[in-house]
Amino acid sequence: MSNSMTTPMSAAAVLDQLRNRSADPTRRILLTGAAIVTMDAQLGVLPHGDLLVEGDKIVAVGPDLRSDGVADGTLVIDVTGSILAPGFVDTHRHAWEAQLRRIMPDVNDLGEYVMSTLSGIAPAYRPHDVYVGTRLAALTAIDSGITTMLDFSHNSRTAAHSDSAIQALLDTGIRGVHASMRPHFGEWDGQWPADLTRLKEQYFGSDDQLVTLRLATLATDEIAGPDLAYGDRLGRVARDLGVGVSVDAVFGVPSSNAIVSWAEDGLLGPEVSLIHCTGLTADAWQAMADTGTAVSLAPTSDAQIGLESAIPAIDEALGAGIRPGLSIDVEVALASDMFTQMRTLHAIQRMRAVNGAYGTTATPSRIGVRDVLDFATLQGARSIGLGDVTGSLTPGKQADLLVVRAEDLNNMPLNDPIGTLVLGSDPRNIDAVLIAGEVRKWAGTVLDVDLPTLRDEVRESRDRVLQTARTA
Repeated sequence: MSNSMTTPMSAAAVLDQLRNRSADPTRRILLTGAAIVTMDAQLGVLPHGDLLVEGDKIVAVGPDLRSDGVADGTLVIDVTGSILAPGFVDTHRHAWEAQLRRIMPDVNDLGEYVMSTLSGIAPAYRPHDVYVGTRLAALTAIDSGITTMLDFSHNSRTAAHSDSAIQALLDTGIRGVHASMRPHFGEWDGQWPADLTRLKEQYFGSDDQLVTLRLATLATDEIAGPDLAYGDRLGRVARDLGVGVSVDAVFGVPSSNAIVSWAEDGLLGPEVSLIHCTGLTADAWQAMADTGTAVSLAPTSDAQIGLESAIPAIDEALGAGIRPGLSIDVEVALASDMFTQMRTLHAIQRMRAVNGAYGTTATPSRIGVRDVLDFATLQGARSIGLGDVTGSLTPGKQADLLVVRAEDLNNMPLNDPIGTLVLGSDPRNIDAVLIAGEVRKWAGTVLDVDLPTLRDEVRESRDRVLQTARTA
């Protein structure tokens, strides 16, 4: 923590106090003196303010909560020189692949990724490998300020593979969404989607827990056949279970035709999130807008891998009145953090807007830093059904928040808190991460991680998977 946070107690002493009372639902923490970026339309940005947490919830945000008196037993932490912000929300990541990070950084297209990773390597994964990859992805998410991660878990070869993915989310303390899908290729037990009933009964007994469940599927049968294509059968499964649906590989004319058909059949709505959405027709966007369907963009994935048009569909989404969430997608080729997604989208959209108006008298319609931060927080939460839970520093919501150092070399002096978060900061500036009021990163270090052991586990898993894949 910054010097102001370590007096009169050291960062270690503050952490001890935080953890000693972590199970107390009445525990109060007052974070004081920060610039607060709430992402709440009513509260806005406080240049200098306080935030009060009780148990797992935010109970108050204001310019000076101490003047109203601080209850006995409240742990007061001075965060002067920092920015308080909501945790980021990653709406789509294939977490099991984390051992394969940047193994193909210059992948040429979707087909190359599919054949290399999903067809060539995925069948070699044991349940333990799924656990290792998912845990690594979730810990990395926490380190970079992502407090909510949807794991699009599409390597569920057996029930044990699904169990391992869920256990990894539980063990890290992230707000996780297990979006379950069977593998694209290779041998599997044929347990999906029926096994979702067992998963819900075994792991997801209430609607207010830290890890929740969704159905994951694909838009069309082009990649892996008709059984994975969203439609009436899978729509019924999701409705019967009372879970949302995340639909990946939403590209081009085939997906556009499917979207129009889904709308006609009553299979779209706010509980459905469509991922990528590049190259869609105007009719598809209108159907999405009319039904309130959510959108998840993957800015670096679309642009770097070259998915359909290779242009993140931000203008199309905003033109239809849809404010999207953002996602990481595949770490085999892409960056792992939300700062990169925000900056990529911000730069691409503004470049296209100016380029489109170049040589004319038109005024470019450009998004700003507040827009991309909104996409990375509140809109991301809304797009996966958690808008009432997280995504903004609103009293009553869960205490999923970041303490970001604003006086580090790369951030000082603090002139614009949102601009600093989006364009200046990176994971090294994140001093603390709280998820549901529990501290998960403190003094710049993710807690409860034995890094040497983790490194050994990750390397062993990677080496075994690749060797098995090569000899198969």
